[in-house]
Amino acid sequence: MDAGFWHQRWQDNVIGFHQGEVNALLAEHFDALSLAEGSRVFLPLCGKTRDIAWFLAQGYRVAGSELSALAVEQLFAELGVEPEKSDIGAVTRYRAPDIDIFTGDMFELDGHQLGPVDAAYDRAALVALPEDMRGTYAAHLTAITDQAPQFLICFEYDQTCMAGPPFSVPAAEVHGHYDGRYDVSQIAGKDVAGGLKGKCAATEIAWVLKVT
Repeated sequence: MDAGFWHQRWQDNVIGFHQGEVNALLAEHFDALSLAEGSRVFLPLCGKTRDIAWFLAQGYRVAGSELSALAVEQLFAELGVEPEKSDIGAVTRYRAPDIDIFTGDMFELDGHQLGPVDAAYDRAALVALPEDMRGTYAAHLTAITDQAPQFLICFEYDQTCMAGPPFSVPAAEVHGHYDGRYDVSQIAGKDVAGGLKGKCAATEIAWVLKVT
């Protein structure tokens, strides 16, 4: 993962990947995990996603990881909350009631720093990483969350028509990363309106990963 690429995207405000509203598949299908109110949900590579505000409004607690401090500062500004900052090892924690965001390299974040979570929500991480990093990422996410269940969203499209990110992560790859660790189920999908980045037809797919 080229950290400089993502830092420059945030610095230049070239963040077409940022959605201005909650993800529809999340809002419609997250209850498939059957989490209790107050459960703590981890969002890897979270940016300043509006999904965080949705989780908080639903009564969940949120933890997240994000490379860009600028993104995290914008997130808290949009939430209208002033966070406390502290350095924990190689990452910086931004903390406020019901929310902890760890800024820095996610691969430097360990389970002790993160603390217990009840689920992971991956909308922007797996699809943001090149193919040769996704297996390492999947193993790391599983480890630091102590194999918490996941709600995963991926794209499927013809990778020859667009280089990514976001990358196409087909069903066979999802199963390859997570079978044996989880019971992997595809629960919903929808066509991306207007095509992905307006360039090619794509399908957005929601997966639920529960411990076998």
